[in-house]
Amino acid sequence: MTKDDGSTPTPKRARKKEKLKTSAADEAAHEKDLAGLEKSLGHTFKDQDALRSALIHKSFVNERKLPRSEANERLEFLGDAVLELAVSQTIMESFPEYSEGQLSKLRASIVNEQKLARLARRLELGKFLYLGRGEERSGGRDKASILADGYEAVMAAVYLDGGLRAAAKMVRSHFEDALKKLPDEESDRDFKTLLQEACQARHKVTPEYRVSATTGPDHQKEFTVELSIQGNRVADGAGRTKKQAEQRAAAVAYAKLVGPDGELKRPRSARKSEGKRA
Repeated sequence: MTKDDGSTPTPKRARKKEKLKTSAADEAAHEKDLAGLEKSLGHTFKDQDALRSALIHKSFVNERKLPRSEANERLEFLGDAVLELAVSQTIMESFPEYSEGQLSKLRASIVNEQKLARLARRLELGKFLYLGRGEERSGGRDKASILADGYEAVMAAVYLDGGLRAAAKMVRSHFEDALKKLPDEESDRDFKTLLQEACQARHKVTPEYRVSATTGPDHQKEFTVELSIQGNRVADGAGRTKKQAEQRAAAVAYAKLVGPDGELKRPRSARKSEGKRA
C-alpha cells in the first residue's frame, strides 16, 4: 500500500518512536541514556520500548496530541499494585515476627510519594522522562508526584518484561537501605522507650532483654533477643544488631500488651501463674 505521493506508510511503532524524538542526534543520546537507566534499575529490558512507554508523561502526550493511552498512567496504575505486592512480600520475609498491623505500617512508611520520589531522584529518573514543554519549564523533572508516578510506571514495565521475580528483585535492591533502617525508625516510634514507659507507669518495672541466639558468620551475624517482663517471656525479636533485635522484640511486646488507651496489660503467663497460686 502506498500514499498518494508514492511513499510507503510508516508502521505504527515507527511513527510513535518518530514522535518521541526531536532529531536523530537526540534519539541516539536518549537510547544511550536508557541503557544507563537500565543499569541503575538493575534490569535489562528485552524490548526498550516497554521502558520508554513508562517514561511518557501525560503532558508530552497532550502537547503532541497523541492518544491518551500513550501516557504512562495505565502503567502507573499497574505499578502501584506490583510495588505494593513486592514490598509486602519483602517485609514479610524480613520481619517474620511482626503482626499484620505492624507490617501494614511498615509498608505505608516505604510506599508513599515522598519516599518514592527520593528513590527516583537517586536513580536520576527525572532526566529520562518525556515531558511537555510547559511541564519542563515548571520544574516537572523534580516534582515529587511526577517522579513517584514515574517510578511506579517503571516498576510495571519491569514486571511486564521480566515477571514478578524481576520486580521483587528490583524492590529488594532499591529498598535495601530503607529496610535496614525501618526497625529503628518504626515510623518514627521508639518502641523500647514506649514499652519501658508503660511498664514503669503500671508496674514500676523495666523490661529485660537477653540474647537467646546468635547465628551467621562474623560479618553477617543475626541476633535473636528474648524480652521478659517480671520474669515472664513476652516476645522475641531478631536483627543484624542487638539494638535492632531489641527494638523488634519491643515492638512485638508493645503490640501485644499495650491497649489503645496506653494501659499495659498484664502478661498472659503472669495471669496464669497468679490464677494457680489463688
